[in-house]
Amino acid sequence: MTVSKALRDERDVSAATKARLKALAHQMGYVPDSSAQGLRTKTTRMFGLVIPSITDPIFARIVFAIEERAHELGYDILIAHTLNQSEREEQCIRRLLSRRVDGLFISPVYRFAAEARIYQEIQARKTPVVLLGPPAPFCRGIPGTEVDELSASYNVTQHLLKLGHKRIAYLTGPQVAPWAHERFEGYRRALREANLDVDDRLVFQAGGTIDDGTKAALQMLNESCGATAVQAVSDLVAIGCAATLLAQGLKIPEDISVAGFGNILLTEHFRVPLTTVRQPKLRLGVAAMDMMIQLLRGDRVQTRRLPAELIERESTAPPKPN
Repeated sequence: MTVSKALRDERDVSAATKARLKALAHQMGYVPDSSAQGLRTKTTRMFGLVIPSITDPIFARIVFAIEERAHELGYDILIAHTLNQSEREEQCIRRLLSRRVDGLFISPVYRFAAEARIYQEIQARKTPVVLLGPPAPFCRGIPGTEVDELSASYNVTQHLLKLGHKRIAYLTGPQVAPWAHERFEGYRRALREANLDVDDRLVFQAGGTIDDGTKAALQMLNESCGATAVQAVSDLVAIGCAATLLAQGLKIPEDISVAGFGNILLTEHFRVPLTTVRQPKLRLGVAAMDMMIQLLRGDRVQTRRLPAELIERESTAPPKPN
């Protein structure tokens, strides 16, 4: 009993005894059985982290921040990838719940459905959950951390307007994603405030990948919409678009300006460094962990929206004079 208390750092064992027993345990290579400890404390000191993929450049920094903070607090992280598939998301969440994780961080797989059974079950179990990204109808009421997408996108459009652009093409994101809708609304709002109509001929359905940006750029060029600038829903889409424009012989920004959203590493090192929005990825991760600790204490928490910063680079400039 004295050994057990010493290794748990209980107060009723003297400091000298603790030091001696811990030194002996270290010499013997003793490692505490976390499963046995979990049975006693009814905790596992583990969190589940459900994201589309660790290869996504946006999530890499968020995951790093969560894992670092978890390490400081003595928690381990179990990561599961949904690959943006709702069926796989449900499997991932169920497996993590079977491991009795103390809480879940989830980047939802967005879909049009108003309800999703797995999220109803999570809330019924009262499992602490923090969303990474804006909520959808099926997970509304669950707190999370997100970027002020609308304001950030609005600032990009305003930047292009102030440069003198009036025909700004917009490459949209996935139709099911709330963040894509907010970014598009920021674009629309900035145009309306500048007394410019939203021209449907300047809006092109893209998605979230470099290939999506390539296809949207080719469509834009084929339709000869007369855009002097392009605002993309994400950096990957912007990179696909910009690479295509350059391959077609256009110069950036002399012939056309291009702006993205996210500030992934590639934007700074692209052939023409891209103007974009810097998302506070590390701060999003830290805020998510802080919220989780509050939930574990039984505190009530509210969703936190963090501002993003416009980063002006060489890909945007005033349009060519007529």
